[in-house]
Amino acid sequence: MSGRRARGPLQRAQRRRRELQAQVEALRAESAAPAPGQRKALSQRCMQLKKLVDENTNALHNLKKADEPAPVGNYNQRKEEEEKLLLKLSQQLQKLVLVLDQDNVTTNYAADEEHQKDPQTEDENGEEDESEDEESSEEEDSEETDDEDEDKLLDDPNVKECVAVGNFDAQQEGDLTFTKGEVLLIHDKKADGWWVAENSKGERGLVPRTYLAVHREEVDSQEQSEEHIEVVDETADGTEIKKRTDSHWSAVRRAITENDTVEVLATIGAVPAGFRLSTLFQLLEEGDQFRGSYFLQPELTPSQLAFKDLVWNSEKNTIYPRPTRVSLIVTLSSCKMIPLPGVSIQVLSRHVRLCLFDGNRVLSNIHTVRATWQPKNPQTWTFSPRVTGILPSLLDGDCFVRSNSLSADIGILFELGITYIRNSTGERGELSCGWAFLKLFTSNGMPVPSKMYELLLNGGTPYERGVEVDPSISRRAGSGVFHQFITLKKQPVLTVKLRSLSAQSKDILNLLPETLIGSMCYIHLLIFYRQILGDALLRDRISMQSTELICNPILATFPQLMDQPDLMDALRSAWADRERTLKRSEKRDREFLKSVFVLVYHDSVFPLLQSTFLPDYKWAEEESEASRWKAIADFLKKSRENDGALQYLLSSENTHKPFDISELAYDFLGEARKNNPGV
Repeated sequence: MSGRRARGPLQRAQRRRRELQAQVEALRAESAAPAPGQRKALSQRCMQLKKLVDENTNALHNLKKADEPAPVGNYNQRKEEEEKLLLKLSQQLQKLVLVLDQDNVTTNYAADEEHQKDPQTEDENGEEDESEDEESSEEEDSEETDDEDEDKLLDDPNVKECVAVGNFDAQQEGDLTFTKGEVLLIHDKKADGWWVAENSKGERGLVPRTYLAVHREEVDSQEQSEEHIEVVDETADGTEIKKRTDSHWSAVRRAITENDTVEVLATIGAVPAGFRLSTLFQLLEEGDQFRGSYFLQPELTPSQLAFKDLVWNSEKNTIYPRPTRVSLIVTLSSCKMIPLPGVSIQVLSRHVRLCLFDGNRVLSNIHTVRATWQPKNPQTWTFSPRVTGILPSLLDGDCFVRSNSLSADIGILFELGITYIRNSTGERGELSCGWAFLKLFTSNGMPVPSKMYELLLNGGTPYERGVEVDPSISRRAGSGVFHQFITLKKQPVLTVKLRSLSAQSKDILNLLPETLIGSMCYIHLLIFYRQILGDALLRDRISMQSTELICNPILATFPQLMDQPDLMDALRSAWADRERTLKRSEKRDREFLKSVFVLVYHDSVFPLLQSTFLPDYKWAEEESEASRWKAIADFLKKSRENDGALQYLLSSENTHKPFDISELAYDFLGEARKNNPGV
């Protein structure tokens, strides 16, 4: 029988560190409420433990990869993590020694004060020293008493502002330099003790947890003590931490910090540790700023006297095409090796949300594509399935992408997500299963080539680094090259394809707004909307200075279809039926096609938008989606049979929502003000 393989030097150091960590935790527990006369003994034990920790740190520092009897994967990373943990233990022990020693000084001072009386001059000098010692001992004693509570409060994900208790210089790329007293905004509190923070200048990086304390201004309502006033005063150098109030930042902050639900699910094994609350879903929930309906509206110039992305071509009697820096088609192919959630939650939807992103800000609307999967292979997601009839736009993996942003770091952010419901509580939620970023330009400013890309998924949020979707995959991996190769094959991957545009495709895309992401299956409907928009705002208006309401039901209601894909599909279906009846010559007549489109719109989705039989649109609610599909299908059938919607509208069996002028009147200036508060 073969003997058990001996541990390598790094494994022995790790085991020794775990033993020391257990001894430190036991010592801290004893020091929380020590018996009289035990403080000196506890202090000596602290010194002995600190010496052992320092010896283990030095031994670890001298280790080399060549000393290992067998190959070790991620050797440098594992060694660095061990050094950080040992440094944390050493700092905890040093702090505890100071507390215990200071407590002894306080006790001795109190005894001496009762039995000793000095001359007046010496007493005055002594009082100053004693006062300082007493104040220091009280501070340290308070710190010892509340040490565990302070640590818990510092680790609380809801506590976002921390103050630096010392100076720190960046040790490597990605670290954030700060000075003592500086207030930092924490984005992510990582388990390894290196947290993602942002300073008042907007600079971000990794900072060590041991250099931070709770910013007392943030927790004054919970507890306030005089001992911490000096920490706040040290930051009172005139620097004011700006609070960001825009919906983008608040959504990102909530997605990063409010992870109580995710932590519970990860603890019970329902989801992998790399799952987070969906950042892009939070943005969509904040309002209309990141929805397609917002970006479909015409954009005014800074002077508010003209339209930036809508210019009339009088020679061709239509709007000018607008070439943009980014104009392409991206095809979602598949997602593989996506971790499965546990049986305690039921998945209602699997989907990919995509948007333009520069590493800091979302630069476009957030477009959602729902994935399909087979019960035999639920870890693989696919898109654009073959269906009878038209493909629902929500399942269409072919997406157009347009932007005129000049950012050198612009790219496409893909966030894989699931909508779930917990079987035990009925709680609904939206989780990110990982994300990937595809940069669209190289370092020298050239567009990346049009080809297939396999993107490894990252865990956490787009503002976190080094988080795996499922860390258990790496933990189970062996140290050999073959095992590392197998582990790589098990990592979740998103496959996408960037497609080059033909001249005809470019001409079509150039008629769209400068910034927009959407499905290729309804691009022709967007073109109709833009052309009708140009007619109403540029060609038919009596005066360009007029701000009167425009009576046009299509302009007033069409943007709503961008947020209700089943209604967009209803319009696609109705238009396809009508288009099949047109002659070839009629299809070449642009003005005739627009007039037919107006009739089709009035006979299809416009009545549905006002019908009381159509339930409100709710994301990933199967019952609601089925009810809406049934109501839509019944209406379209009756509309075809009766050659229009007039009979349906006049029928006493059907009811409609109370009339609102917004159904007919288009207020372009009002839309601009609503979307841009600064207008």
